[in-house]
Amino acid sequence: MAIGARRRMGVEERREQLIGVALDLFGRRSPDEVSLDEIASAAGISRPLVYHYFPGKLSLYEAALGRAAEDLAARFEEPRTGPLGARLLRVTGRCLDFADRHGPVFSALLRGGPAVGSATENALVDSVRLAAYRQILAHLEVADPPARLELVVRSWISLAESKALIWLEGRRVPRAELETQLVHDFAALLAVGAVQDEGTAALVRRVMAGEPADGPFAELAGRLTGLLGQPVDSR
Repeated sequence: MAIGARRRMGVEERREQLIGVALDLFGRRSPDEVSLDEIASAAGISRPLVYHYFPGKLSLYEAALGRAAEDLAARFEEPRTGPLGARLLRVTGRCLDFADRHGPVFSALLRGGPAVGSATENALVDSVRLAAYRQILAHLEVADPPARLELVVRSWISLAESKALIWLEGRRVPRAELETQLVHDFAALLAVGAVQDEGTAALVRRVMAGEPADGPFAELAGRLTGLLGQPVDSR
């Protein structure tokens, strides 16, 4: 084979390549700004050949969103060892990695976009949320969560989505700070649930028993204790 010659790919290999190229391009710019010619050029093939694998840009965009959903859902997977706060910190870091690199796709996946039907988008984002929900419950070692705990976990997932989307608009908060803040949010929501439910309170005590003094959960508890212990300025 001559140097620089294009290697022939099988159908599935070429489809995977095109999805990867499209995800990279859609992840950096709005889908409306990315042409099929640009995708074909980045993949090293002609525009007509793209149609051999996908009917058009819409179907390729849908496939890229599906890949994005799979990738994002997988980022919630974490070995269930060590302090919970540290585990959540690693998970939020990986998810924000994705949002940072594929901002337009991340926003389209969660907010919806004009290029894909709402039913498809809803199914994709629901799959991500379900994966996140199941992973969090697994880390909490809870198989059948009571209503209040379910509310805490699902609320945190929604809050994390909203904060990530807002952060992407201008990245005005350092990313490391946002990662820690999201973990603190989870601890705070869990603590509020514990006030109203003894089962959640027992869970909080179990979680905190395994947290080191320099972990994010203990850090939040220490800061709140210091804040609440300060006198109120009535001026």
